[in-house]
Amino acid sequence: MSTATATADTSLLGGDGPLVRAYRWVRTNPWVSLLGAPVAIAALSLLLYTWVTTQDLGSIETDALRAELIRGQLLEHLQLTGVSTVFVIAIAIPLGIFVTRPSARRLSTLIQGVASSGQAIPAYGLLVLLAITFGTNFRSAVIALIVYSILPVLRNTMVGLQQVDTSTIEAARGMGMTKQQVLRKIELPLAVPVILAGIRTALVINVGTAALAFLIGGGGLGETINTGLKLQRDVVIVVGAAMTALVALTVDWIAALVQRTLTPRGLS
Repeated sequence: MSTATATADTSLLGGDGPLVRAYRWVRTNPWVSLLGAPVAIAALSLLLYTWVTTQDLGSIETDALRAELIRGQLLEHLQLTGVSTVFVIAIAIPLGIFVTRPSARRLSTLIQGVASSGQAIPAYGLLVLLAITFGTNFRSAVIALIVYSILPVLRNTMVGLQQVDTSTIEAARGMGMTKQQVLRKIELPLAVPVILAGIRTALVINVGTAALAFLIGGGGLGETINTGLKLQRDVVIVVGAAMTALVALTVDWIAALVQRTLTPRGLS
């Protein structure tokens, strides 16, 4: 933040009073800004639990909202998200590095186009195509999530590497570094914030899309939503949808912590 911007911000808060001091403290302690998310998640979880317990639940709702059933679906949802994201990282980052090398830059448009086609296909249609090809199982759901979320990581890897100043790379080469050393010690560290932002986006996409995995036998919290829709039980629908949203918020918060931790000093 520039001095002019900081002065403008503090002037809006009224001179050098307690609000200004609090503002400066938050700015100099960026971790404080991350504390609001878990508080909000806990409050929303408590609100959901309180609302459900005050409802007049029949035997159908009680059976659909059994703790062990919800716990199992939550675990499946997290497994779908985690496994697919690991594969996305393993595929997209090396591919992004490859297409930013001088010898392969002519392929960057083609590869980005192929990756973009995954998000252009409606999620439901993609799931059906994969179910026909690979059957209705966990593997098909994971493949669908990979195809659907690979673009943010690939694109951010490419952008992060391409934005590294050419003069910095040339200076490193002038010091005797090999191309591999420049990539490992200069380009990748400078691209880390952008790459991590792409991974964070992919995680949230996967959490949301995993709610459709039940359509092809992948399980997850979408099972609860589907049960509520079939049985016309609003409470069950709300629980499934709200838990999916809470998982997305939690995963995004954890990813934000990891992003802040792994971002080199001076680049955050």
